[in-house]
Amino acid sequence: MPMTARFSLMLLVVAACGPANPNAPQVSKEPISVRGWIVDVAGSPHAPFQTPETEAARRRQLFQSTYVDVENAPYVSGGIAENGAFILLDVPPGNITITFTAPGAPAARLVLKNIPGNADVFVPAMLLKPDSVALLEPKNVKVRLAATIERPTTTNLTANVAGLAVPVMNTPIAQMADRHDYPNPPAGLRPLATVK
Repeated sequence: MPMTARFSLMLLVVAACGPANPNAPQVSKEPISVRGWIVDVAGSPHAPFQTPETEAARRRQLFQSTYVDVENAPYVSGGIAENGAFILLDVPPGNITITFTAPGAPAARLVLKNIPGNADVFVPAMLLKPDSVALLEPKNVKVRLAATIERPTTTNLTANVAGLAVPVMNTPIAQMADRHDYPNPPAGLRPLATVK
């Protein structure tokens, strides 16, 4: 094989084995977790007869069918449970937009800003609205960082969760054990019987 052919072949192999797109989004080395629950979806279809049973069934089906997208994230694990609880792991830190798309309703966007790496963002009781979310329990929204300390303390950082300024808290590592679990929303109206 002539020398130019060998050189061309080596050049082709090097080009093929190189990075596909160095500017493409990468999985973060300091991912955050985003947890919480959805209470309901504004503008979603309702049954003609609204009873506790039909509402529970409507919400369960609605939550199971809701699609979640995290902008500029090549990979995110987690999802939405049938009770509306959600967990999203491997979310990149910084400024993030999470879009929830429920069937029959406009997309809702949860905008997070200034979220530090390795944080746990807890957003309880969200109402999905067209292009935004309503925080029904704003006092319970938390942004936590694991630290080797005795009790939770505030940092000098402030995050923004759906337009709400939230102080970032250093939290003892033992209290962060739930950051990879679905949260438990409070029990609402439950049907008398569930048929599968």
